[in-house]
Amino acid sequence: MNKSTINRISLTSAQLRAGRALIRWSAEDLARASAVGLTTIRRAELTDSETSMTAANDLAVRRALEAAGVEFLDENGGGPGVRLRKSAQGNLSRIKKPPTSQTL
Repeated sequence: MNKSTINRISLTSAQLRAGRALIRWSAEDLARASAVGLTTIRRAELTDSETSMTAANDLAVRRALEAAGVEFLDENGGGPGVRLRKSAQGNLSRIKKPPTSQTL
C-alpha cells in the first residue's frame, strides 16, 4: 500500500501545478494518466488552496503523479509541497507521458 493512501491530506492547487511542472506534464497528460476529467484538473488548479475534488479524484491524481516520480510533502511548518523522488531526478527524459487517445 502506498504511503499516500494512509493519512491522506487533500492536495492543494499549488501541489498539482508544481507536480505537473516537475515532470513536464500538461493538464491533458495528467487527466489521461489519472482518468480524471480535464475540466476537473483545470478547476482544481485554479483554487487558492485545497482543491474541491472528490476524495476519489484526489487519490487518482495523487497516484498518477506519484507513479511518475512526484513525492508529496506534508505541511511540516513550511507548508505542503512536492519534489521529485530521488530515483526520478536526472531521469526526466525517461518519465513516460500517458498515451494519447490516438496511440491507444
